Amino acid sequence: MARFMGRSWAVRVFPGRRPRSRRRERPEVAGRRVRSWLSVRSVAGQVFVLQLVIVLLLGAAATAALVLQVRHDATEEARGRSIAVAETFANSPGIAQAMRSRDPTKVLEPKAEAARKRSGLDFVVVVTPKGIRLTHPNPHRIGKQFIGTIGPSLRGHTITESRPGTLGPAMQAVAPIFDSRHKVVGVVGAGMTIRRVSGLADRQMPLLIGAVSVSLALATGGTALVSRRLRRQTRGLDPVEMTRMYEHHDAVLHSVREGVLIVGGDGRLVLANDEASRLLGLPARPEGRQVDDLGLEPHVADVLAAGRDVTDEVLVAGERLLAINNRLTDRDGGPPGSVATLRDTTELRALSGRAEVAQKRLKLLYDASVEIGTTLDVGRTAEELAQVAVDRFADFVTVDLAEPVSRGDEPRAADGARMRRAAVHGIRSDHPFYPVGRLFSLVPSSPQAGGLTMGRPTVERDLSEAAGWQAQDPEQTAKVIEYGVRSLVTVPLRARGVLLGVVNFWRTKQREPFEEEEVSLAEELASHAAVCIDNARRYTREHTMAVTLQRSLLPRALPAQSALDVAFRYLPAESGVGGDWFDVIPLPGARVALVVGDVVGHGLHAAATMGRLRTAVHNFSTLDLAPDEILSHLDDLIARIDQDEGPGGPEGDGGGSEGITGATCLYAIYDPVTRRCAVARAGHPPPALVGPDGSVEFLDLPAGPPLGLGGLPFETAEVELAEGSDIVLYTDGLIEDRHREIDTGLEMLREALAHPGRTPDQICAAVLDALLPDRPSDDIALLAARTRVVGPDRVASWGVPSDPAAVAGVRAQAMRQLAEWGLDEVAFTAELVISELITNAIRHATGPIRVQLLRDRALICEVSDTSSTSPHLRYAATTDEGGRGLFLVAQFAERWGTRYTADGKVIWAELAIP
Repeated sequence: MARFMGRSWAVRVFPGRRPRSRRRERPEVAGRRVRSWLSVRSVAGQVFVLQLVIVLLLGAAATAALVLQVRHDATEEARGRSIAVAETFANSPGIAQAMRSRDPTKVLEPKAEAARKRSGLDFVVVVTPKGIRLTHPNPHRIGKQFIGTIGPSLRGHTITESRPGTLGPAMQAVAPIFDSRHKVVGVVGAGMTIRRVSGLADRQMPLLIGAVSVSLALATGGTALVSRRLRRQTRGLDPVEMTRMYEHHDAVLHSVREGVLIVGGDGRLVLANDEASRLLGLPARPEGRQVDDLGLEPHVADVLAAGRDVTDEVLVAGERLLAINNRLTDRDGGPPGSVATLRDTTELRALSGRAEVAQKRLKLLYDASVEIGTTLDVGRTAEELAQVAVDRFADFVTVDLAEPVSRGDEPRAADGARMRRAAVHGIRSDHPFYPVGRLFSLVPSSPQAGGLTMGRPTVERDLSEAAGWQAQDPEQTAKVIEYGVRSLVTVPLRARGVLLGVVNFWRTKQREPFEEEEVSLAEELASHAAVCIDNARRYTREHTMAVTLQRSLLPRALPAQSALDVAFRYLPAESGVGGDWFDVIPLPGARVALVVGDVVGHGLHAAATMGRLRTAVHNFSTLDLAPDEILSHLDDLIARIDQDEGPGGPEGDGGGSEGITGATCLYAIYDPVTRRCAVARAGHPPPALVGPDGSVEFLDLPAGPPLGLGGLPFETAEVELAEGSDIVLYTDGLIEDRHREIDTGLEMLREALAHPGRTPDQICAAVLDALLPDRPSDDIALLAARTRVVGPDRVASWGVPSDPAAVAGVRAQAMRQLAEWGLDEVAFTAELVISELITNAIRHATGPIRVQLLRDRALICEVSDTSSTSPHLRYAATTDEGGRGLFLVAQFAERWGTRYTADGKVIWAELAIP
């Protein structure tokens, strides 16, 4: 009440009496004013003393807290400086080499002392793995045992500790020194003594105490100003006088038969008399609470907290009609807020009946605008329409859509009478209506068919007399009437000039039948729902097209190969189709390429770009390039696509489609002969490698930029895989979503893979069970491959001298090997192919020549040399003496080609095995 006890409030309450404090106010000497101001008899004096005590207590607490904080900050600064110096010195160039020199102390002592002086620490000590000091500020301590813990640092960790030292108790950090092979060759200890840390804090104490003193002075002055302001507001009244004033105005307010409420400027209820509490049904002791928290009807609370003048505004409050007058209190210099008076005008309730009905209808339309169309699902939107209207407008609601609408298609004129039940909802679950999903045809005499034909709503007040409606399904309509359904309003669902279906509102005998004036409300509900259903239909159509396109571009079956046992999973996102993709590509020499990629964006454009990338990867793979070269070609392709299709592209007017901005890709090539796997990635998550024993690691590969950014080269890393290992490739949709960080997803993936003995298909199923979100927001592509090995018994190789006479000996060895393999049927063809390839290499190549036969699904003949010149097939003329070797190879081999290696090239040919 203190805020309403100012001059304006006192004058309103006691218009014929000046406050006693005003009668006292006259020019007086300054000393008397101070004594009056500090008098503890007045409210202002008592508040001043209380505030002064609080300020002193807060100042003391703040001083103690700041002292502790300063000491803590000094200690933390010493800890952080020690760690920084220890790690920097340990990783400095030449430190590891100095540790292994003949006289490490001679090399390291000057450096340690220089680092100590520059950093301001008390000591920087280099220690051997056995704990012997190599440096120390005190030369007599060199060669002695280091005082501190070095075990964790010898294992590669940096630690800090506080313990006694040769210079006294100290805060020190110990960091490992690694050599070029990442082996710990020593440790570095750096730190400060506790005495010096405390000195840093003590030097700040005078400034701290001065700042706290100034703060106390300012707070005391502020307290004095507040007390002076309070004295002015209370006019120097003592508590007894203020109590008497409150009792007088309280008696006046609570004796009148009109509700009075005082609301402060902050929207809190300051005062409510008994009549106002009775009329509004206020809770006990409502003063001090927000008007919105008093349980009032929203429109009543809005008027009371609106901060505007209201005159005789009639509002419904429960079973009463209240006339409200509201006046602001700050017009004549009074405090901010308002005073409202309430009168009970319940006798006018009959006049407000229509207003109440209109309000309920508006509320229903508002709720419909919010609750209908929350998703882009046709069926769910129809259910939302039914749920909104049930009970408040109808007892049952059924929604029937043209059969093509549920598939996302636009209904044709011929499909107008062919309907599918999309939603049914009511006050009871044992309804007699068609279930959801039921397909039926409308008879021309039914009101639904008539509404669709004329495009207007139809009302049937008594269904027992509606012969046209009963003709739809006499047996079913009889059950509806027997159930007690009485009245019907059917409204066509029309959006953008297309008739999508009808919505039927049903009422039972317990409610009044539909009237013509209620049709407009039904039309409003149907109109809003029709637009939402049409939006969902269009989205369904586009989503279906995108998914169909994407699935058509992804591999439907894996190609036949012997190097890997592969299983895969692909799951599109629930909303929008992304550009995730994968592929398995057999390569020459029994090798296999595994590819996983992700195009940035969603929709048809991303799916189409994904298909272009997959086709490009197949084309580049035929060149038998290294993974980093494949990614470089893809990077150039993405850059050209962005340039051609981005804004300002070929269209010339800046109206091109939005750029892709990039894609990610991982490309791996596995060779079952050498068990080597070459991998390169462009901004893609690293693959997981599962060992035969169930151990899981994520390969540490050079990341590379995403495709389309350019500027940085890609790198290929090679790893050797044990037979029976599993390599798992995936896209980021598996490990990351809006509710899960990528590190958490990787750890969950590690746990899901750490189970040996499972097949690749079981691995895919287990990973999806563990990581698949309830509502995937991104596509997920998963590829699991188990390695196989081509054993030495299926591989034979020989070195060939650069002498044509050696060809016969190699042919003989090859024939004997084919005989051991039981491949006599292809021996003649293989002999011819090997002879031509070796002769070609001897004649045109340089350096060592080597022949290798590999028995797989086909017989693979390979001839390698150090030349980088690739042979070309040509048609020799009749008079030419040579030039027919590769022509014969191409005729007899299933496939042939050339791939380049770091040392030269390999010419290969595959011969079919019967």
